[in-house]
Amino acid sequence: MYTIDYHSPIGVIEISGTEKAVSSILFSEKELAENLINASTPNVLVTCSEQIDDYFKGERYDFSFPIEIGGTPFQKQVWDALTTIPYAGTGSYKDIANNIGNEKAVRAVGSANGKNKLCIVIPCHRIIGANGTLTGYAGGLWRKEWLLSHEQKFKRTI
Repeated sequence: MYTIDYHSPIGVIEISGTEKAVSSILFSEKELAENLINASTPNVLVTCSEQIDDYFKGERYDFSFPIEIGGTPFQKQVWDALTTIPYAGTGSYKDIANNIGNEKAVRAVGSANGKNKLCIVIPCHRIIGANGTLTGYAGGLWRKEWLLSHEQKFKRTI
């Protein structure tokens, strides 16, 4: 397992994975990036860092590097459904439950959402309360608010 740190506008993000795929992208409470890209850093982690950087510059709306995330079949179904929420869009746990054809699984969807280890790429920050309020976010509500505002600022008008 390899780990690099990306210094984002809202804090250090730890990117971990193998030589083949990224397995986690999580906000850290580190003040400074410690694990820097070096000669032994797998290309997939370098590509991930570059694409995350493009996202923060407002130049990227989706991601193309390989990911490998562990979880139950239900969690993976929820995480896949999260990726259908468009850039600068929002949804609720109920929306995701309906999307996966299990409208009574709202709490289970919330639990799966909270276990997502690929922040930004699997956009759990786009989940808000059914009443339009911000709900919990592992990276902190202030980061969630920042990410949603950032995406509004750079959303495409088609």
